Amino acid sequence: MESDCRIPVACCRPRILLLHALFWGLVSLRVFGAALLSEEKATAVKPVAAPCWLLEEFIVLEECGRCSDFHAKAQTACRQTGYVERVNCTKSSKEEYKSCRSAMMEEHLFWKFEAATLALTAVFAVLVVIRQRWLDRLASEKVRRQIESI
Repeated sequence: MESDCRIPVACCRPRILLLHALFWGLVSLRVFGAALLSEEKATAVKPVAAPCWLLEEFIVLEECGRCSDFHAKAQTACRQTGYVERVNCTKSSKEEYKSCRSAMMEEHLFWKFEAATLALTAVFAVLVVIRQRWLDRLASEKVRRQIESI
């Protein structure tokens, strides 16, 4: 009883095996090299004090709002999403700014995603129709040639 899962003979040729070994060797070098570089970078970075809202309870003083142009450049919290809320940490009584995602921004991103999905659907539907017509034309030509040869 033979198995249907066999490696094709073309894949066992020395040239193909050499190309596979070379390709996977380069891929593994890239992966391990990136891992080594990220470890070196991680040790070289100074430890930054974590914001208080990550370590303790907090109260929101100002709801999530859009950053002004000045705050977008001055505050690191504004750079992440463009929206920020002011929080007060309960234990340390510090007031800090925390990056947030607003409902308006989420809705805008949702409709952008919906528009992109709709556009891709339309493009691929048109491509399917074009390809189907082309295949129908090829099939009718083949039938016509077969009938003519009789």
